[in-house]
Amino acid sequence: MCRLPCAGLSPSACVASWQTLDPRRPEQVPLRCWWARPADRPPRAGVLVLPEVFGLNGWIRGVAERLAAAGYAALAVPLFARTAPDLELGYDPDALALGRSHKERTRTEALLADVGLAADWLRSQLPPEAAGAGLGCVGFCFGGHVALLAASLPAVAATVDFYGAGVASGRPGGGPPSLELVPTIGGTLLCICGREDPLIPAADVAAIETALAAANAARAAAAPARRPHRLEVLEGGHGFMCAARSDHHPASAAAGWSLLLDTFAQQLGPERHQAGG
Repeated sequence: MCRLPCAGLSPSACVASWQTLDPRRPEQVPLRCWWARPADRPPRAGVLVLPEVFGLNGWIRGVAERLAAAGYAALAVPLFARTAPDLELGYDPDALALGRSHKERTRTEALLADVGLAADWLRSQLPPEAAGAGLGCVGFCFGGHVALLAASLPAVAATVDFYGAGVASGRPGGGPPSLELVPTIGGTLLCICGREDPLIPAADVAAIETALAAANAARAAAAPARRPHRLEVLEGGHGFMCAARSDHHPASAAAGWSLLLDTFAQQLGPERHQAGG
């Protein structure tokens, strides 16, 4: 069962359901994911969807379904699998406090182990030509921060980090700023934040821009004109993509979706059709 495709995206239908991934290594745990894919055509690529602190709620599941309607196989991955594997919250203050309490108990190593398990499973579900192109990854809020971390995984070819706060000051579980991992990213990273976001102050925006520019310069030395990372600042506050949040900014949300789809189309390859289709 699936929601109808959203206006402005491909009209193709999708199918979506819960999917539990079994661990493959000692450091991994079972993951209860939301699995959405096109119903009438092979997926053009696979995309990992990383949620806010509110878990795999209806909005995040809808993100996966919108991507499926656009032709992608999308897997929404829980980030609190060790402390709240079935978490689904709304956006009220109590829910925010509960979600943040689980966020504070995460560690970078465990998050990367979980995203790695999800990436391996997702690639196994794709046609060979799609799997070979690498995966996309998109995250929002805390999921945006984790998306920047996940961009360092070899399987991830294109990452979109929506308002991932804290990347300039630390990383989950403690340690140096997550921005220090940018030079290790082999694919493309697009960071998007709101101009009025109180969780990403001007100093953090400047740090993100500097880190991306430095990584681009290093790459350009080896491959001229190759500058795959960039920062986009749109109007709005924190959470502007989500219609259920008070900071929702419709115009910036539409612009954000266009940037997301353009990035994946450019980096993950064109849509593929069934033989004879």
